Amino acid sequence: MRTFDFSPFSRSTVGFEGIFDRLNNMQPPEKVEGFPPYDIVRTGDDAFRITLAVAGFAPDDLSITAQQNLLLVTGRKSQEGQREYLHRGISDRTFERRFDLADHIEVHGASYDNGLLRIDLVRRIPEAMKPRRIEIGSGSKQGVPKAA
Repeated sequence: MRTFDFSPFSRSTVGFEGIFDRLNNMQPPEKVEGFPPYDIVRTGDDAFRITLAVAGFAPDDLSITAQQNLLLVTGRKSQEGQREYLHRGISDRTFERRFDLADHIEVHGASYDNGLLRIDLVRRIPEAMKPRRIEIGSGSKQGVPKAA
């Protein structure tokens, strides 16, 4: 595993240590697997859509779990009894697909139609993190606020 020296960036940034640590500690995917195929599309300035092709899976066979900075989509096909296949071209194997999410990305909703699972994501920046204007006071009583 290779690590990078982010110290030149830390000279002019405050509070980005977590991002630098995440970049250095990113793990490569355990299995490079192409199932199920998916698309990621930007649908707006702060909106995205992940579409997974999950033909053969019913909505009850799929599970979506969102936690901080991670979206996990799993598929587990329920067994309907044994069948004798002459040719099997539609995969129904169990899968787990992980998507790393940036800070403040939330799942807005999910839908299933014609074998496509669509997951809508939106970036919601908390009000306290949005830019705001700071008034400049005058006088000698201005000082550093005391810690609580």
